[in-house]
Formats: sequence, structure tokens, C-alpha cells
Amino acid sequence: MKTYAGGLKKGDFIIHQGSINQVIKTEFYSPGKGSALMHTKLKNVQTGKTVDYAFKSNEDVETVEVNSIEMQYMYKDAESLYFMNAQTYDQVAVPVGMAEGFVQYLKEGDKLYVFMQEDKALSVRAPLTVRLKITHTEDAVKGDTVSNARKPATTETGATVMVPLFVKAGEVVTINPETGEYVGRSAE
Repeated sequence: MKTYAGGLKKGDFIIHQGSINQVIKTEFYSPGKGSALMHTKLKNVQTGKTVDYAFKSNEDVETVEVNSIEMQYMYKDAESLYFMNAQTYDQVAVPVGMAEGFVQYLKEGDKLYVFMQEDKALSVRAPLTVRLKITHTEDAVKGDTVSNARKPATTETGATVMVPLFVKAGEVVTINPETGEYVGRSAE
């Protein structure tokens, strides 16, 4: 299916230079003279490499029809993340590079949306938030009351997150996996 580059948005899948890419970022630019441009950041679904590319806004771009299916995260190895469809018990592998920014926040059993083209897994959508238990953090020292002071904490998945001084080991916190930022404490 074809569309104009001016209509591209984050999350779209397109064919660029012979391979499938996911649009990571878009920015419309209209100079005073000449044609408008759509600056994009594209991520190759096979290699995981990103590239910046500027399309003319009226340029034809071939889009790829993709389905989003909720799947359960099982485990990962050096190259892939493995997911299972809870309805069909089918298992798929997604290259680690497609979840590079948030893979350290995933734990077994998490449900995520996997983008599929026919029977091939292309990418994974990051969850909005994850709830993780803090396994280790230093106790706050009395007098450390600088506004918005933070300290490093290790989560059950091994990721390090900066948390407020009042957070203790054993507590469950909510984290934004795309940014790695602490969102708040979470009731168990």
C-alpha cells in the first residue's frame, strides 16, 4: 500500500531501500522556498540499525500491513526475545535490537504487543509502565534533603534506576521503560 511521506507517523512500518523499517520519529519541515520535507528516524527491523532520512512530503512511500498481537514474554538469549501467543500457544522470536531501549525492564510473564507481518515478528511495542521490585539500594542519609534528590537502585531484572531517597529495598516501583525514569511507588 502506498502513502505520501507527509502522512507518516511514529510506529508506521515502511519499505525503505529494499527492507522493512519502523518509523521511530517524524518531524515535518517546511522551508520558505522549495518543497516541504518529512524528516524521519527509521529503524531496520532485521538489523536494528537506525538511520535518519528526509523524504519530500509528496513522495510516495510503500507501507507494510502489520498486525499488533498481545503476547506473553518468555525469555531472551543473545540474539532474540521470545514471546508466546496465549490463544494459539505459537511462539515467535523478535531480534533484541527491536527492544533495545527497554529490554532490561522486561520480566517473564509480562504481556506486550508484538507487531507481526503475516507469520513474521517485526517489533515489540514498549509498555507504558512496568512494575518492578527494588532488590538493592542504599539507605538515605539523614540530612540528604536536597529537593528532588535521587539515588541508584537495582531492580529484580538487574536494571539500575534513579529513585527518590525514600525508596527502600523490597518496595515495588513503577518505571517508564522508554525513558528508564521512576514514575512512582506501586502498591503490591
